[in-house]
Amino acid sequence: MRRRLLIPLLVVLSLSVGAVSQAEVEQRENLRVTFDAGFTPRSLPRDRPAPVTVEIEGKIATTDGTHPPALRWLEVELHRSGQVFSEGLPICSAPILQSTSTEAALARCRPALVGRGSFRADVQLGREIPATGTMLAFNSRQRGKRSLLLHFFAGVPVRFTLVVPLTIGNRQEGQFGTVLRARIPRLGGGLGSITQIQLAIARRYSFRGERRSYVSAACGAPAGLQGAVFPFARASFRFESHREIRTTLVRDCSVR
Repeated sequence: MRRRLLIPLLVVLSLSVGAVSQAEVEQRENLRVTFDAGFTPRSLPRDRPAPVTVEIEGKIATTDGTHPPALRWLEVELHRSGQVFSEGLPICSAPILQSTSTEAALARCRPALVGRGSFRADVQLGREIPATGTMLAFNSRQRGKRSLLLHFFAGVPVRFTLVVPLTIGNRQEGQFGTVLRARIPRLGGGLGSITQIQLAIARRYSFRGERRSYVSAACGAPAGLQGAVFPFARASFRFESHREIRTTLVRDCSVR
């Protein structure tokens, strides 16, 4: 009996070690996508959500060095043990962020800020020109529904602003409860492609006399176990060339 219990436990522990921060690499033809996401802290209560920071990284490249196709559609699903709470947070709207720098965007919408990061884009102007910049995430609403606004700004060598709304939806069934969806506008008239992003999402604030967190999570470990391995995020990337790449990330948590 002890042996029967020991073997599954060893499998869980070995999976947990490998699930800590493993990026997933998926390839279709010459197109390669690297996707990584995680949360901190990973030690969480079993029966109630606690504040967490969610970090997302992605990279798009080609194996033959050609210009990567533009990303046109993105969907990220998060495990239902996490939740997004935005009630009481100020709201930023997309029109007031158009054609703004990072500083101007913060001046107009800082109270709605929920995340910061960076990005890289490759623009074809006779030759491949890399541009790097800052990415901000603001609490927003689109057509009456919760959403995130991603604000991209690059100053050199190519100056541009890109504002991308992500709708936030919920699923009632299945492992994944929160769904982020975005249609990506063309960059530089289709000459540019975002090839790398890094974003950390976290915000603490007060609402009705209580401390709140924009993102919270619990560790849904089965009773009697002090940890769990679970599918944390599932992502779908659809490109200008109609190619689609999907990937799933497995992560672990421990009960505190």
